[in-house]
Amino acid sequence: MLACATAVRAQAPAGVAPQGQAQASQTTSTTASIPEKPEPKTKPYEPITGRQRLTWLLVSTLGPQHLAVGVISAGYGTALNNPREDGPHWGGFAERYGIRLTGIATGNAMEIGLGAMWGEDPRYLPEPEKSIGARVGSVIEQTFVTRRRDGRFAPAYARFIAEPGGNFLSNTWRADSEADNYHAGIRTLWGFGNQMGSNAWDEFWPDVKAHIFHRHSGK
Repeated sequence: MLACATAVRAQAPAGVAPQGQAQASQTTSTTASIPEKPEPKTKPYEPITGRQRLTWLLVSTLGPQHLAVGVISAGYGTALNNPREDGPHWGGFAERYGIRLTGIATGNAMEIGLGAMWGEDPRYLPEPEKSIGARVGSVIEQTFVTRRRDGRFAPAYARFIAEPGGNFLSNTWRADSEADNYHAGIRTLWGFGNQMGSNAWDEFWPDVKAHIFHRHSGK
């Protein structure tokens, strides 16, 4: 019986591999032909430059998403006629929009100026290689901390001064009904909330945009 098996194997055509070896070879070839998807990596931190500070100031004040939030805020205030001195009309809308914009510009200028002296980097740098939970944590954390020249995180002292400073200073040109310490404090809290929302935009919008364009290109 062993002799028969040997004879049959000897009669197989030259160059034809046994069935098991052929399947293994095909599987290996298929696996090798599938390229591995590289994992996104965060670039090494590079300290912010003077030009980048100016860019941050302009984008944080006049960027599309920040201007859009101003439209929503001014529209909501106009609908409620708050503050009442501005009135529920287009002139009141423009007044509310302009007052908010000047307040934000003042706070941003204070933050970038103080931060330059202390080596603070106000930019939010996304971390796409982390898990969703870790990225959400980074969005929250970087609302209250900023990087220093050596890349380490430390409390955002310039922001802690500029956010309330700009809002309390804006009392000097705001309507009387909201030019007080209470309303300035509320605006300060909203300011940190807006910063957190801006961080979330910078962290997750690239993923959302890529998903949307990928779906459209696949149709």
